[in-house]
Amino acid sequence: MITALLWLTTASATTAQEAPIGMVTGPATGTYIEFGQNIAEVASMEGQEVDVKASNGSIDNIRRITEKDENAGLGIVQSDVLSFLKRSENPRSQALAKRLRMVFPFYAEEVHVLARKDINSLAELKDKRVAIGQQGSGNMLTAMNLFAVIDVKPEQLVQIPPDEGVVAVLSDEVDATIFTAGKPVTLFKNLEQVGNDKGGKYAHLLKQVHFIPVDDPRILEEYEAASITPQDYDFVEKEVPTVAVTSVLVAFDFSSGKNAYYAQRCNQLEAIGRAIRSNIDYLKANGHAKWKEVNPYRKVALWTRDTCGWRNARPQQAAVPTINNELERDLLSIIQQKKK
Repeated sequence: MITALLWLTTASATTAQEAPIGMVTGPATGTYIEFGQNIAEVASMEGQEVDVKASNGSIDNIRRITEKDENAGLGIVQSDVLSFLKRSENPRSQALAKRLRMVFPFYAEEVHVLARKDINSLAELKDKRVAIGQQGSGNMLTAMNLFAVIDVKPEQLVQIPPDEGVVAVLSDEVDATIFTAGKPVTLFKNLEQVGNDKGGKYAHLLKQVHFIPVDDPRILEEYEAASITPQDYDFVEKEVPTVAVTSVLVAFDFSSGKNAYYAQRCNQLEAIGRAIRSNIDYLKANGHAKWKEVNPYRKVALWTRDTCGWRNARPQQAAVPTINNELERDLLSIIQQKKK
């Protein structure tokens, strides 16, 4: 898989051309491609045309931005793709990791590990059957990276779509399934109906599975702490610690400007970064709902912020406290009273 990644072909000064910059995203019905379309809209306000392309996910995106024929200057991936590449034994993958930069951070996606109730930790998935998603997906990448971090080797890694993975756990065909997505995930919300549909015929199956914790200290060095709660899904009995990845917009480091191609790419990334920051309020109000969770200044473990995308950016402004509860409003009304 990783060995199939191609090293970036350095274009000569004579090959640089004025053209749209390609952005590889995700499946045609997913969140990533909608984010790409939203970015293309605001980038056009900066005079930058973005060609948004569908893809099979994070690994596919990394492959495509290394291929000259794709004209894919940037892509949306899950943040743990970087540690996955660094951990690879392939020298080209390790070198590739050194060249990747984060143009922009997006939103958190929680890791959901649904397992049979006799399993209570990731470590207990050693020698078990685990559904990890489809070939080339970010979901599969995350699953494999988690196992590598804690040095656990399941007996069988089953490459099937997430919905089939959940059914396989319920029917005891696999021991667990791993799915990474921003909660609440429709797939698991729909599980709430298992106890009610068909006259409760399948209620006993739901009682035989649960989300297991993902809280190994080694994992927390690379991932952000998160949780799954009864407020997220009504079949969850108590809060379950887990981790989250961050979806990120990435590109290669073109900041050296060593030829016309590099200079062109750097200028394009600067325009896109400026367009997102300048129009973040517009995106939160009119773009995909997940834009409301985006913080442009969010730090993501292991990632270096792209120099071109942030060239000439203003320093981060201190956040202004928001009065958003009754106690604070009452206190504010008291201290703002005019003395008689």
